[in-house]
Amino acid sequence: MKNIITGFSVAIVLLASCSPSTGKKVDKADSTAAKTDTVSQITPQKTIIPKTDVPADLSALVPIDVLNTKSTDVLEKYGIEFSGNCYSCDLSSLSVTNNKMVWANICDEKDTFEIGDFSVSAEGNKTILKTSDRIYIITQIDPAPVYELTIEGKKLELNNKRPAKYFTTKKALSLFKEHDCGDFEG
Repeated sequence: MKNIITGFSVAIVLLASCSPSTGKKVDKADSTAAKTDTVSQITPQKTIIPKTDVPADLSALVPIDVLNTKSTDVLEKYGIEFSGNCYSCDLSSLSVTNNKMVWANICDEKDTFEIGDFSVSAEGNKTILKTSDRIYIITQIDPAPVYELTIEGKKLELNNKRPAKYFTTKKALSLFKEHDCGDFEG
């Protein structure tokens, strides 16, 4: 009987010595966490914005253009584009709100094109709007405010609503140097 008990005791000691220790398990978990932290530090910060949190400035953007490339004063450098506002009247304003993106002809606010299915994200000074066909990147390039619009993907074809490259807010438009339409009625 002593031999059986001694044999079982030896077998239990051997089994206990062969099983991994809890200290090693903790070390593996710590190294996995360290790897995860390193990866998250390398990837750029991208924030998904709920549609209800779309920046308020984007709710009323009006088109502008570079008028004086040599000017260092942003309020003199940008202004109303003459041909799109005065002659052909084909520029569009842009409004991004909680649930829709609206392109409207600047001469006829009833002439609109709406997009309702899009996602919004932000990366630094960029707001990114994604639809199934396109990606709209609105980058604030100056605190005046001046925004630059880049459209990637399928070409955006709107009748009488040509997207401008640069925009400002409706409130800030009066701050820019005035370039009137002269004898045109635009």
